[in-house]
Amino acid sequence: MLWIVIPLAFVFAGLAIAAFMWTVRTGQMDDLDTPASRILFEDDDTKAAKRTSAEKK
Repeated sequence: MLWIVIPLAFVFAGLAIAAFMWTVRTGQMDDLDTPASRILFEDDDTKAAKRTSAEKK
């Protein structure tokens, strides 16, 4: 059983390291704080779009 489990563990560890390296290279780990707080602030474009749609009514 160990002949199957140990190589399988190495394969899973290698896949995890490869996935982590891919996320770092593609820039997904660059800014972790801004996306979490972006929902709290309203964009100026959104305000302008709301005003425009309200004026059309």
